Amino acid sequence: MTTATIDILETVEFDDEGFLVDPNTWTPELAQEIADVLGIELTDKHWQVINFARKDFAETGESPTLRRITKQTGITTKEIYKLFPGGPAKIAAKIAGLKKPTGCI
Repeated sequence: MTTATIDILETVEFDDEGFLVDPNTWTPELAQEIADVLGIELTDKHWQVINFARKDFAETGESPTLRRITKQTGITTKEIYKLFPGGPAKIAAKIAGLKKPTGCI
């Protein structure tokens, strides 16, 4: 006998742009699910950015910008674009369960 699993993405609310509505509902498992949907395989470098973004959000109430991420983590802009293609600060915020960073289109 098999049991159905509940899709973790269906248990939380996202806005129209795909950002988590309540950052407090975020879990590492949810991050993995979001990354899977986005086609991103999370590595230690990804987690370094994700954990920084969550910590920075907790301290400032804002999602960090690309510049802040690169300055604070030591990961270069070029590397961030490889880790989170298609808008690194925005994609990192989505996976980290945060709102859209200020200044992102």
